[in-house]
Amino acid sequence: MAKVKTKISYLCSDCGADYSKWQGQCGECKAWNSITEFREASSTSKSVNAAINRNKDSGYAGVLSSGVQRISAVQVENAARVTTGLTELDRVLGGGITLGSVVLISGDPGSGKTTLLTKVAEVMSHAMPTLYVTAEESLSQWAKRGIERLKLNFNEANFLLSDTDSVEDIVDQCITNNIKFLIADSIQAFESSSVDGSAGGVTQVKTCAKILNRLCKQHGITLILVGQVNKNSQMAGPQTLKHIIDTAIHIEVNDASVRILRADKNRFGDTEQVGIFQMTEKGMRSVDNPSRLFLSGSEEHFEGSAISVIKDGARNLLIEIQALATEVEGEKSIRNCIGVSYSRLSLITAVLKKHGGIPTYYDINISLVGGLKMSDSETSTDMAVTAALLSSINSKPLPEDSVFIGELALTGELRQIPQIVPRVREALSHGKKQIYIPAVAYHKSMQQFVKADQSIHPLKNVKELIAALN
Repeated sequence: MAKVKTKISYLCSDCGADYSKWQGQCGECKAWNSITEFREASSTSKSVNAAINRNKDSGYAGVLSSGVQRISAVQVENAARVTTGLTELDRVLGGGITLGSVVLISGDPGSGKTTLLTKVAEVMSHAMPTLYVTAEESLSQWAKRGIERLKLNFNEANFLLSDTDSVEDIVDQCITNNIKFLIADSIQAFESSSVDGSAGGVTQVKTCAKILNRLCKQHGITLILVGQVNKNSQMAGPQTLKHIIDTAIHIEVNDASVRILRADKNRFGDTEQVGIFQMTEKGMRSVDNPSRLFLSGSEEHFEGSAISVIKDGARNLLIEIQALATEVEGEKSIRNCIGVSYSRLSLITAVLKKHGGIPTYYDINISLVGGLKMSDSETSTDMAVTAALLSSINSKPLPEDSVFIGELALTGELRQIPQIVPRVREALSHGKKQIYIPAVAYHKSMQQFVKADQSIHPLKNVKELIAALN
């Protein structure tokens, strides 16, 4: 066997920055003790060479290069897509998974990565030769989930299952069985005999990903890689993995059942789309009307409850904010925020006191229904938080079927927010009767969506909001 030559470099395990020698702190992401030695073989083992040898004329991802060409001579091809059988996943991918692409799906333990991909494997087994490699579970465990719990129906003639953790074995299995759709679960569990290091290390993760990526590009295989995350919900292993793959999707867990899919890289689509699922005993179910998940659904009209519309990616979602203001029991008032920014709440109470003349010396609890979390930069819900607080302080429910969309400024004015027309349209389409927005954001084009029993209320400042709710 030919001697394997290695190239030694040093990679940051957090951001993937490359260095010629070790140092204590990464100059790119400023992380300490994240620089790890990386040994990359200049040639791979004999079995891998036989399967995916890259010659000197190879180009993109190991595909045979066409040489130097003028741009007018380059043939532009539209990427073919196929549905995954899950509408929300197709939405995030840009209309279905692109054939021949490499997709990385990451998420916290228990987020539903394997459950989601087991369903994808079932759908694909009816369309093309499919291989699912489960290196973190036994074949028995995997089959029990897919057949007994999820009740899936695989096409036996087109579906293969493997529990190998050798990337060379995966290459052989794919070529021998003419596999066209491969799911590898997970990249941190695989090893290559061409390099040193244990599974999950920087060297192994990057090498295995490059081998699988090259295999798929040369043989027209569509690949989904599963990536584990660390305690900060960041993908474990080198971030350089994102330079190898075509699409990166992360699964967020917001509460016991809601899962949100986001793409932070997509070579075949945009990254603005958001997919929403609900975890059930029968698997991940696409949510066609996600707004209902973030509303209490109660028919009774309570005080301290206000509805707003937020923009999450390319989607507008109706959310419910609940507020409870009670007399201060201790020496200092208490502020508890669940899903709502504490700094925005502090700003709102200060504006209410200064410009609205409303005493805010209460113990205040604010909660966002459905488990969503909003960042400090989210200001479109300021009016809803204000309205919910006023409702609780005054012990008076807000107008029925009302929605509040707008930002509250330190001067007490109600300010414009981005893309308010689609938000108003979303609220009206859900049958909401009274829409309160900043006067500066009102546009006559909104009236085309208003029905006979609906109305839009433009307000200039917090005083007008208080007056409208009295």
